[in-house]
Amino acid sequence: MVASATSKPSTSTATAGRMAAVQEMARLQRILFEVEREFIRTATTLIYRVGEPELKYLLCQHVWESAGHARFLRERGRELTGFGGGEGVRPAIRQLFTEAVMPADAYIALAGFYRVLKPAILASYQHYLKATHALADWPSRRLVEEFIGDELRHAKEMAEFDTSKKADDWVRHLETALSSLGGFLGQNTQIPLPAGYTWESSKRPYTHPETCNRGKYPTCSSVFSNDPKETPIVRFWLVDPKTDAKVIRLMVYVWLMMEMDAVDYLATVFFDTPEAPFDLHHDLARHLWDESRHSQFGYRQLPKLGVDLMTVEHSLELYNVLVQMAPHERYAMMTMEFEAGSFPTKATVMDRVRELNDFEADTLLAFDRNDEQHHVRYGHRWLPEIMALCGEKRPVDEFIKATQQRFAELTKVYGNRTPHALPPETRLTGEKILQLASAN
Repeated sequence: MVASATSKPSTSTATAGRMAAVQEMARLQRILFEVEREFIRTATTLIYRVGEPELKYLLCQHVWESAGHARFLRERGRELTGFGGGEGVRPAIRQLFTEAVMPADAYIALAGFYRVLKPAILASYQHYLKATHALADWPSRRLVEEFIGDELRHAKEMAEFDTSKKADDWVRHLETALSSLGGFLGQNTQIPLPAGYTWESSKRPYTHPETCNRGKYPTCSSVFSNDPKETPIVRFWLVDPKTDAKVIRLMVYVWLMMEMDAVDYLATVFFDTPEAPFDLHHDLARHLWDESRHSQFGYRQLPKLGVDLMTVEHSLELYNVLVQMAPHERYAMMTMEFEAGSFPTKATVMDRVRELNDFEADTLLAFDRNDEQHHVRYGHRWLPEIMALCGEKRPVDEFIKATQQRFAELTKVYGNRTPHALPPETRLTGEKILQLASAN
């Protein structure tokens, strides 16, 4: 039977009824998008507080993969009626994730994320698969199946690090808060918070630690100097054509490993920019994952060339200074000063290392340079946005110049505060790199 051409237009209620199945799935996808956004914003606070390099690298990978989940959820959600405009996060979800960062012990906080919040994210994706129609919502289902695989792998990968015996009370605390929501998607019975429940985040704001954690590894202020008896990277050796290419290769691997500095201080920017557009946090997450990969280049290659990593001091000065600055200042120094300023020296280094016919070294350095070029592009794209978020009204060039001056002043106060943990005869220095290079 064909509907009459004189039928009355559908009411909004009727329209909503027709699209109810789509709107319900769009509603769930929107919540999942917000949850992944908040994981990215808050899980990054773990990175500079834990000490093991392997754990830092793993957290960066998980954050980047979560950014991918959020991006695909947003793209698919926008195809569905009812996903909604804007990118804001509902207060109840933000409150829960903000609460998760509060423990002073980073490993207790890690347990909260990986024993409570991440399992709840997995359960939410599994609920979505049960709630949707396998054929009608096939594009979403395929994405969610992939995300479930990621979440299962994340849990397995984190198991060796999430071993705190002191986290039980905190885990119960977060579980109670999550239960009051009925799970992220409201798929469980909501259990009201008990009388006297206290949100730690309501009692005090979260603040970044004054210095970052490098665990068992020795530390210092900087790995750069012009004294081969003092530090492993001798600045003028990097560009001196008389320097043995094997020496330069060892020094640049130390330099790459110390991009862990960038990992730690870039990770502080996410929490400090809660109202940032998602694309900004997405690109920051990619930037963070790139820096952690670059650090791994050095971390994994140095032992192959005879370096005992326990003799390589980790530099803390950049974090110690930058954490005193506002997030837009940190980001400006990273992209417009440190990264943009490194290209000439790294180009010389790459040309010298190519003399060794070391395909792996050439590959690692080429990808490092390619990534850094993208990071500077990110800086040009996002620095004005972060400046606006932080209320900065000066022109970008003027702001960058002022920030460089402010960094120099703060370095006088907060720089050079970390003494060498190892004596010269024990720690890796330029002189010892000369010896290692001659032996290889």
